[in-house]
Amino acid sequence: MSDPPTLPRQRFLFSWRELSGSLGDLGLFIPLVVGMTLVTDFDLGVILIVAGLMNIATGLLFRQPIPVQPMKAIAVVAIAEGLLHNEVVAAGLLMGVVMVVLSVTGLIDHANAFVPKAVVRGIQLGVGLKLAYKGLAELTSLPYWGWESLAVAVSALVLLLVLDRYRQPGALYVFLLGLLLLAFTQPTILESIQLHGPRFRLHWPATADWTGGLFHGALPQLPLTLLNSVIAVCALSAGYFPRTGVAPRKMAMSVGLMNLVGVSLGGIPMCHGAGGLAAQYRFGARSGGSVIMLGGLKVIAGLLFGASLMGLLHAYPMAVLGPMLVLAGLELARSARDLR
Repeated sequence: MSDPPTLPRQRFLFSWRELSGSLGDLGLFIPLVVGMTLVTDFDLGVILIVAGLMNIATGLLFRQPIPVQPMKAIAVVAIAEGLLHNEVVAAGLLMGVVMVVLSVTGLIDHANAFVPKAVVRGIQLGVGLKLAYKGLAELTSLPYWGWESLAVAVSALVLLLVLDRYRQPGALYVFLLGLLLLAFTQPTILESIQLHGPRFRLHWPATADWTGGLFHGALPQLPLTLLNSVIAVCALSAGYFPRTGVAPRKMAMSVGLMNLVGVSLGGIPMCHGAGGLAAQYRFGARSGGSVIMLGGLKVIAGLLFGASLMGLLHAYPMAVLGPMLVLAGLELARSARDLR
């Protein structure tokens, strides 16, 4: 008997278009990271370094543009309700343990088989529309004219669509345009960036922190992680890369180890996500090379500038991030088009 055919391995691509695609998820990454850093006293430099290392590991492991994002439920609760630093750490470690157990025992495969395709597509449709709505909501709060305005947002949207039509790295050009706008309108922010290494601090939660992290962080995050960060992202991966889709058990193990290692080093709880994959694919990412390059940039930025980047990220024009978020959300919502 002949050996069974092996699936082809995804090639690594390193190009301006791949780098552009890797920036597609920044519309969600930047606000959540900035918000969590402000309220929980995490070090921005450490967050960027840990996230960058996870980007590189994810790109090498999956060879696809699988994103690395803050865990949204934990981030939202931390920002809105003011979770303590160690409660966030506890929530991330608990999620890491749960995801590793689900992967090792194979329970994640049973969950994946149990959830109907219509539910998975519904999650993708709902999350996609929510992302697009969030982008539109941010844009409608802008004035009509000025450097940070609706006029600039419309121009950025048109530029993204035109460049994409000609297969140019539109997200990269628009992101750099945002930096130029920031330099022109708020030069003091760029002047405040200086060499500033990260502060690595290890925290071990107390008993009360574990309780708060479980009930306010891990439990609200668990269903979102199972459905959107594992099942939905695996379904989307299979749609984008039909012969090299990622198995749920492998994705769950990645989320688990990412949090056990990353949170222990001082990072915030992280996961993968269908929205991030759709965003990066929408703007040109087609291989793991995209997130490897993005990870390298995050590591370099975190090592060199650390927390001094907070002002830049906080002030980055929403007129640029908003259109990227809208297009990314619509790309994810389009995945439901194969159901009637």
